[in-house]
Amino acid sequence: MSATSPHLAPPHLVSAELERAQHNALVDLVPIPPVADDLAARFAAAGHRLFLVGGSVRDALLGREAGDLDFTTDARPEAVLALMAGWAEAVWDTGIAFGTVGARRHGRPVEITTFRADSYDRVTRNPVVAFGETISDDLVRRDFSVNAMAVEITGERRFVDPHAGLAALHAGVLDTPATPEESFADDPLRMLRAARFVSQLGLTPAPRVVAAMSAMAGELARITRERVQAELSKLMLGAHPRRAIELLVDTGLAEHVLPEVPAMRLAVDEHMQHKDVYVHSLVVMEQAIEREGPAGPDLVLRLAALLHDIGKPDTRRKEPDGRVSFHHHEVVGAKMTRRRLRDLRYPKSVVDEVAQLVFLHLRFHGYGNGTWTDSAVRRYVTDAGPLLERLHKLVRSDCTTRNRRRAAALQRSYDGLEERIAELRAQEQLDSIRPDLDGNAIMAILGIPAGPQVGRAYKHLLAVRMERGPLTPEDAEAELRRWAAEHGVT
Repeated sequence: MSATSPHLAPPHLVSAELERAQHNALVDLVPIPPVADDLAARFAAAGHRLFLVGGSVRDALLGREAGDLDFTTDARPEAVLALMAGWAEAVWDTGIAFGTVGARRHGRPVEITTFRADSYDRVTRNPVVAFGETISDDLVRRDFSVNAMAVEITGERRFVDPHAGLAALHAGVLDTPATPEESFADDPLRMLRAARFVSQLGLTPAPRVVAAMSAMAGELARITRERVQAELSKLMLGAHPRRAIELLVDTGLAEHVLPEVPAMRLAVDEHMQHKDVYVHSLVVMEQAIEREGPAGPDLVLRLAALLHDIGKPDTRRKEPDGRVSFHHHEVVGAKMTRRRLRDLRYPKSVVDEVAQLVFLHLRFHGYGNGTWTDSAVRRYVTDAGPLLERLHKLVRSDCTTRNRRRAAALQRSYDGLEERIAELRAQEQLDSIRPDLDGNAIMAILGIPAGPQVGRAYKHLLAVRMERGPLTPEDAEAELRRWAAEHGVT
């Protein structure tokens, strides 16, 4: 965060009076949406206090667009539910056992949690729910000091920052209100969340936070894979995912999330131009991010870029000439990718798409001198299917050589491939290649019923279509009859 940010006061806190003045001035910098003012009036009329808290305050100070509004209050959950009646368009109480009530007003989601002062069994993630009496009770149990700031919106507004979250935010430091050991023992997912904030906000963990993450990495095993996956996805979609991945690897947390990533540090790249495959993969991910375009962060592309070479450690071989090879690492890597993403409970679509990109990322290099036949182009486009644009970005990003001449040659070669794809697209339906005869036509011409023979005939005609391009109806029928006679199909 820039020291000239208009959203934060300078850090020259030379006196308690100046600090109070700055904090009071910050109240004016936190925009309070009308829905929050309306809610505050409702709570105040019932004799309760209400605070805007956590990420809502942090993001306002950073000038980031606010999402859901988070509040904390001294009102008990039953009282909150009563206050929502007749005010909210929808109310959900799925978190009421933990003191949280969700609601929606004018389409805006809000979440209201009673002051908490929990203790944890530190075996599972489940807290022994205890409600606090003050805002201080609540803020000390928050994950990080930058999320332990609040603005009271009932009565006279005031900025509450007992754990120096403002100073930490200005300095770009990620620290915990209590000791990090206490915080992470309560909820080990907070260690992964620390990496997420590194990625999303560009914060740097305090040394004691890094030390605790390293010492307690194994505690992440207490967390369900679904929760781990959710944090990993947010981390990958942040502005600085490389920094976050490096933090996970350096602290040992990656061994419990994506162990294949730190394993790449053992494999030397075959071009001998990189420290190791791990560093190469981080660079490829960064270059892929640069190619995302206006559509914004692409989880599938970023995961594929990070994982595209995870098959190299298992396929590493030293050749007689002393060079290192990784034959078929794309095949092995695709299987490893599928297994890891399934373990993390990613949706099937994400698993399939990332694994297919890993599988295809070397296909371009298999054509040697870059002379692409029509059949080769058809197969490349067909195998990529709807992933073709992502595959273009991944393959181009996979060029990290320091040899400028070689890099330029590779990009020109890929330019040539994209030109060939455009040419064939103009001539035929390249993105939806089908045989020239469908199953019904095959059965009618050969006089056979539906069954395996029709499937084999269809597959043959598809291969012919790939190799020769579109056929006339007469040529397609002649080819079908030739194949049928050769295979004894009657």
